[in-house]
Amino acid sequence: MKKIVVIGGGSGTFNVLKGLKHYPVDITAVVTTFDNGGSTGILRDEFGMLPSGDIRRSLIALSPETGNSTLRDLFNFRFKNNSSLRGHSFGNLFLQALTSITGNEIGAIKKASEILNIKGKVLPISIDDANVCAELENGKIIRGETNIDIPKHNGAIKIKSLYLEPQATIYEEAHRAIVDADLIVFGPGDLYTSIIPNVLVNGFADALNQSKAKLLYITNLMTKWGETNGFVASDFSRILLSYLKKNKFDYVICDSSKFSDTLIKKYEEEKSFPVLIDKIKLKKYAETIILDKVSYQSDIIRHDAKKLSRVMLKIF
Repeated sequence: MKKIVVIGGGSGTFNVLKGLKHYPVDITAVVTTFDNGGSTGILRDEFGMLPSGDIRRSLIALSPETGNSTLRDLFNFRFKNNSSLRGHSFGNLFLQALTSITGNEIGAIKKASEILNIKGKVLPISIDDANVCAELENGKIIRGETNIDIPKHNGAIKIKSLYLEPQATIYEEAHRAIVDADLIVFGPGDLYTSIIPNVLVNGFADALNQSKAKLLYITNLMTKWGETNGFVASDFSRILLSYLKKNKFDYVICDSSKFSDTLIKKYEEEKSFPVLIDKIKLKKYAETIILDKVSYQSDIIRHDAKKLSRVMLKIF
C-alpha cells in the first residue's frame, strides 16, 4: 500500500484523515503537540501532559464509523460549564489516565489506538515541552499557541516569523514515517498554529530531505484574522515553502466552490474571507495545481472529507 503521511492538526487534518481511511492506503497522522489552550492547556499545566487535543481528534478521525459509536461519542464528549470538569474533553482526560497507566504519552496513544481500532497510526511531532512563539512585524513577541490563534493583540499586524521556545526535537517514529512516505500532505489548517509548528522541530528538515515522497499542500478555504489576513493561495504556499526550505510543492489542491453570500457575511464578522486562487502566481510554487470542488457548506465552511480524499487519491 502507498504510504501517506498527513502533517498538521485541527479540523482540516481531521477531514483529510476521515476521508483517507476508506481507501487501501497506509496512513500516518503526524500532529502538532504545542497547544496550550482549553482543556489541553489545563492538563498540560497540571500534569505536564503532552498536549493531546489534535492527537484526540486524529484518533477519532481514523476510528471506524460503522457499528457501536459509543467510544467515538465519549472521545468527543465535553463537560458542560456548570461542572467542576467544565470545558474538559473526556478524550483528553482518558488519554491522561492512559498516560498514568502505561507510564508515558506514547503508550497512551498506542493503547487508545487499539481501543478505538483506528486505521493507521497517530504520532506526535515531538514529545518535548515547547511553546510556539510569533514575532510580529512591529517586533512584538506573542508566546503560546492560543495567543496566536485568538489574538489579544492587534490582529492586523502580520506575523514576521515563527519559532519554538525551547527548541523541540522530532519524535523518532514520526521521523521514520516521513522518510518512508510516498506522499506527504500538509494542511489544510491554521498556517501558523497547526502546520508550521510541526516543521520547526529539530530533525524535520533532515527527514524531509531523506524522503522521496511527493509533497502535497491543501490550501485553506478561508483566511484567519491574526494569522493570514489578506492572504491569497500563493501566499500560503510561499510562506510554508520558506519554512520547508523547498522551492515548490509537487501538488497544490485549491477549492473552486462558490460560497453563499449569507455564509460569507457570517465569516466577515470574524474578519475571515474566502481565499482567492491566484493561479498564475501560484504556478511559481506548485508543479501541478488541482482546482476542484472539495468543500461543503452548512452553517460553516469546511473541506469535504469524501471529495478531498477522492481528489488526493487521483495523484496515485
